[in-house]
Formats: sequence, structure tokens, C-alpha cells
Amino acid sequence: MDLTPKVKFLGMTFDLTVIIGSLVTAVIVYFLVTALTRHLSIRPSGKQNVMEYIIDFINGITGIMMEKKESYKYISFALTTFFFIMIANLLGVIVIVTATVTGPIPSLGITADMLKTTHSVSWFKSPTSDLNVTVAMAGAIMIYSHLAGAVKHPLVYVKDYFKPYWWMLPFNIIDELAKPVTHAARLWANIFAGEVLILILREGALYLTAVPLIVWMGFSVFVGCIQAYIFTVLAMVYIGQKVSAE
Repeated sequence: MDLTPKVKFLGMTFDLTVIIGSLVTAVIVYFLVTALTRHLSIRPSGKQNVMEYIIDFINGITGIMMEKKESYKYISFALTTFFFIMIANLLGVIVIVTATVTGPIPSLGITADMLKTTHSVSWFKSPTSDLNVTVAMAGAIMIYSHLAGAVKHPLVYVKDYFKPYWWMLPFNIIDELAKPVTHAARLWANIFAGEVLILILREGALYLTAVPLIVWMGFSVFVGCIQAYIFTVLAMVYIGQKVSAE
């Protein structure tokens, strides 16, 4: 896979490719939602119909594990999560920007040792093809779900760790720790693998790889949308399990 430029600040390393991709995704989501919700009317038509259909779709996701009254609180969160991940997944299918580097660039974390394996540096790709991004999102959802459950139903939250028997406590803890791992890995693996294959086909002879590349890009769009749906559904399932009184 291509190298990515990185900078160090306050003892931390920041991946510029991930930052650029995430910012572009956020901007696209903002303008997309703004465009779909401008000039609302009592009798919806055109783009307002599209937005209302999407909201109904998201409302179905939030209602999987929650009562209607509770699920309404999470529509905005689920909508933002779905849009962000879907756009982030599709960015690497539509645009992948790489550059060839002939010498080390220490200021961007590119050393001579790294250039022994590849001279290609990636400047733009899907943010979700980076494991750090998916782990951060899944981790944030895990933390929020536990805090929400502990605050809303503290006794139920504690008792859940001892179900169905008290000696199941260690296994229940392992289960909770495994959720964000699988949540993050599923999204990352699908998007990362898709981008790797696109890069491989793009580097080949076009008269041989053009058709497979077009077919795979179409399939990648489908996978990107499905993975956005799955990630959002699982996020609401995990939150619903914690805030539910039962």
C-alpha cells in the first residue's frame, strides 16, 4: 500500500491523508444535508422528498433496539454517522490521489528506509480505509453507549454483566471489549481491501484491467453503502442495548 505523509505535533503523529479525507467528507456531508433541507415546505417535493425518505430510513434503524420515544433522540446521530461513513467509503472509489517520491522527506515522515519498498505516496483516499479512523469511531460509540446506559439505568447496567449467572462476568466483559474491535475491523477491512484492488488494477495495462476496474468500482460503491448501513445499525444496536430498561 502507498505511504502517507505524516507530521508530528506535541509528541503526536498526524496522518495528513486521513485528515484531508475526513475534512473533505465532513464538508461534503454538510453541503449535501444543507442542499436537501433548504426551502422546506408543508407539501414536500423533489429534494425534500429525498431527505424525508432518508430520515424515514434512518428512523427504522434507530427503532431496531429502542422504543419510538427513545429512538427519536438518536435520529440526528444515526443520520450523521450514516452520511459520513457512506461518503468516506465512496471517496476512495471516486478519487485516489498519489504522487511519486524520489527522495526522503523527513518533515512528512517519509524516510529512505520507507522508500525501499515503494515510492508512491498517497495524498487522498477513503478515511475509513485507515484502521485508526474506524477504531476511533467504534471506540467513541462504545464509550458513549456505556456512559448512556450507566447514567440512565445504573442498576440494570451493572446487573447485565452478571447475566445469566454471576460467574459470567469475565465473559461478558470480554464480549463488551470485542464489540468495538469487530465493529471497527469489519468496516476497515472491506474498504481497505477494495482500495488495494483498485490501485492494483489501476497500475496494470488498461486494455486488460479497464473492464475489471469498472466492474470492481461499481461493486465497491455497493459495498461502501452496505458497510455504512451495517456500521450505523450496529452502533444503534449497541447503544440500544445499554439504554434499554430491559
